[in-house]
Amino acid sequence: MAATDRLLMPGYAETADRDSGQTPLLEVRDLRLSIDTSHGRVHALNGVSFTIGRHERVGLVGESGSGKSILALSVLGLVKNARVTGEILYDGRNLLELRESQLRALRGTDIAYVFQDPLSALDPVRTVGDQISETLRIRGTSKKVARRRALDLLKRVVIRDAEARMDDYPHEFSGGMRQRVVMAMALVGEPQLLIADEPTTALDVRVQAQVLDLLLEIAEERELAVLLITHDLAIVAGFAERVMVMYAGRCMEECATDELFYGSINPYTLGLLASLPRIDERSAERLTTIGGYPPSPTNLPKGCAFQPRCRYAIDVCSREVPVLQQPPNANHPSACHRAEWLAAGAGGAR
Repeated sequence: MAATDRLLMPGYAETADRDSGQTPLLEVRDLRLSIDTSHGRVHALNGVSFTIGRHERVGLVGESGSGKSILALSVLGLVKNARVTGEILYDGRNLLELRESQLRALRGTDIAYVFQDPLSALDPVRTVGDQISETLRIRGTSKKVARRRALDLLKRVVIRDAEARMDDYPHEFSGGMRQRVVMAMALVGEPQLLIADEPTTALDVRVQAQVLDLLLEIAEERELAVLLITHDLAIVAGFAERVMVMYAGRCMEECATDELFYGSINPYTLGLLASLPRIDERSAERLTTIGGYPPSPTNLPKGCAFQPRCRYAIDVCSREVPVLQQPPNANHPSACHRAEWLAAGAGGAR
């Protein structure tokens, strides 16, 4: 079976791990997370389940406020004062059962995080070399060895004159170079899973492409599993092997990347795809948008959270929450009461 054929098989990563006798590197089961605030209880995650195979690159997409970042932060136990149920299994261990000291040992070594805003993630009064090497020093590595390792990583993420720039401060780097520094910090502990949260935000298109190309090179070179969080479907098209689409704290659709673009069976995903500019449709004067607004996480609608904005909604959509499941006539799961109807090409959705 060709590699491209394997990528088009629904759930391939999970199947491959099982067939090789390995558990998925990361498996999230029915994860629910809520936070009590002065405005009420925020229902941020509402039964999310997914897997990431070893060495697999997965994209997590959705509008702002859909729960992407809080899902990623919950994996590392970085959401404080939250009510959490479900399971987060990393290499077979449930992270929700670990003590804080055990989670600290895991952060930056087994699982690393590339934050959305590199300037906020970096300490403005410490040199980048000092910050990159810190992870190693607090784990007992000598200052000399840690500094040499930090220098090697700055060179690997293509920082020019890396040795001289080791003693520079974050404000002395451009946005793209700061993002490379943050990537070097994430890699210093040699993780197995890298979570990249909107790593190209606020970068121009040329620098975005450079950062993503570098991330792809490093992922393949080090055989990393990567969870790439973004609101931009165009970014995952060239990076991810598989994509999950989130809305209102739920996974709406999950499939191989190519299949998402050419065979989506979820109205929310179809709306996102329709909003993408296309070079083969020059006559269109305005981009298509999804009407309405995402729901408040303190007051989610009954039934499907997307139904107030959905042009395919029927009565059942306002009563019952759709389950993420694969229709008999489709190749991947979708959380939609009309997924089978959409898979048949009805409603002009294809």
